Amino acid sequence: MPFITQYEPVQVTLQTDMVIDIPCGTKGGVMISFGKIEVVNQLHKEFVFETLLNYGVHYDKTWIYDKIHHEINQFCSSHSLQQVYIDVFDQIDEKMKDALQVDCTRYAPGIEILSVRVTKPTIPESIRRNFEQMEEERTKVLIAIEKQKVSEKEAETMKKMAISEAEKNANVSKILMEQKLLEKDSARRQEEIENAMYLAREKSLADADFYRKLKQTG
Repeated sequence: MPFITQYEPVQVTLQTDMVIDIPCGTKGGVMISFGKIEVVNQLHKEFVFETLLNYGVHYDKTWIYDKIHHEINQFCSSHSLQQVYIDVFDQIDEKMKDALQVDCTRYAPGIEILSVRVTKPTIPESIRRNFEQMEEERTKVLIAIEKQKVSEKEAETMKKMAISEAEKNANVSKILMEQKLLEKDSARRQEEIENAMYLAREKSLADADFYRKLKQTG
């Protein structure tokens, strides 16, 4: 093509930049290294000319590769090894994504950071063994706590079952007692009726005998 002496292909679809071997020092002075950090990003085509004019074809070196190194070192220097390696490691992806996007939005708005994936850093072997032992001990404690919870739950269940059984037995005893009382009351009433019938019959016989003797004397 006339007037064109050189061209560079520029990707405007999703791409993954892989930043490798990022050394950093923690707040306590321990040197660690992140082996690989992947940054999924996209340069929107309507910003291609402006971005390349300002930062060149290798714009991603400035806003992704170099920026990742800077942000990781900033993060490590403000956190302890315990925090970086364990406590807040699950937050690093999102923190790196936000940090990259803030500056891209301000200085290179055509670059969109979609996600960042940070691998576990490499730490000194002796410290790593200590962390593993700590994790093992923590796991044992958690297992013991869960076992205790299960035992307490079983004991509570047994207690409830015993209370339920006792209440059931008490109710059965109450019903049997009431039944016996009803039987006694029924027997007493039956006896009263029989006594009344006996007295009435005896009175009737006595009256009949009285009238019979009265007639004989008259």
